[in-house]
Amino acid sequence: MGNAALRSLAALEEVSFEAVKGSVVAVDAHNWLYRYLTTTVKFTSETVYTTDAGEEVANLIGVVQGLPKFFEHTLTPVFVFDGGVTDLKDAEISQREAKRQTAIEQHEAAKERGDRVEAARLEARTQRLTDTIQKTTRGLLRRLDVPIVEAPAEGEAQASAMATNGTVDFVGSEDYDTLLFGAPRTLRQLTSKGDPEIMNLKQTLSQHDITREQLIDVGMLCGTDFNDGIDGIGPKTAVKLVHEHGDLFGVLEAQEAYIPQADRIRSLFLDPPVTNVRQIDTTINPDFTAAKQYVTNEWEIPETEVSRGFDRIESSVVQTGLDDW
Repeated sequence: MGNAALRSLAALEEVSFEAVKGSVVAVDAHNWLYRYLTTTVKFTSETVYTTDAGEEVANLIGVVQGLPKFFEHTLTPVFVFDGGVTDLKDAEISQREAKRQTAIEQHEAAKERGDRVEAARLEARTQRLTDTIQKTTRGLLRRLDVPIVEAPAEGEAQASAMATNGTVDFVGSEDYDTLLFGAPRTLRQLTSKGDPEIMNLKQTLSQHDITREQLIDVGMLCGTDFNDGIDGIGPKTAVKLVHEHGDLFGVLEAQEAYIPQADRIRSLFLDPPVTNVRQIDTTINPDFTAAKQYVTNEWEIPETEVSRGFDRIESSVVQTGLDDW
């Protein structure tokens, strides 16, 4: 969902990296990758990340720039990739594509009038995770020996299930729907400067005296990736209404409102399709030679764009002994 409005309800605590040192983090790969992809595109000339064949692989620069944050703070990332997309998300995908097409048109107009700053900003908004980006991201992570999990559906649902059963310590995501998928603790700010923050499900429920089912109801009333919210209902109002009427369906009846396929959406959050992953090999033994050749030789990224990132990864792996975990 990524509904930022839920931040006003979430129990958040800023912590130091020292406090979470040694943790295993199931990273919502698409969420994490998209943030580094768009940042790279915004601040890097497209000639740098475009191959002679015309394929854009800005993701490779983004991955090399983003991974050091984990290793330098002795965190083991496990990248969880989305699988099949439910048809419930069709409307959300259509809206995103419409916004992307608008950004493409505005980007072309900015280029024509010579506004390079605006063109770069809009270029970042046109990005999507293409098949090439998906393939090359996995290819680089494997050469760096970073664990990968393929989810059958929503990556955040899979990551949340792994955190719930204790396979990992945290889910790593900037979105708030990890709460609705039941992640006990979400580690946020992994793509930002400064210290991270922990989003705690149990404390969130306790603060508002609601169950997880009711939290899902609150999310649905506000709007999710799978449904539009009810006009005029924000997070605090949604909590109040759920308290008054018991659950989503009581609220909808009282408000004379309707959410299409509400039962199905509610069930998707409560019992999403996930793979039962109980153990992950967190021994990290990167093949730096292979990784560098993959990025610079096979995918034609200039070495100057990734050398510092690779140096940071290599240095932190040696210093922390991650290869002995």
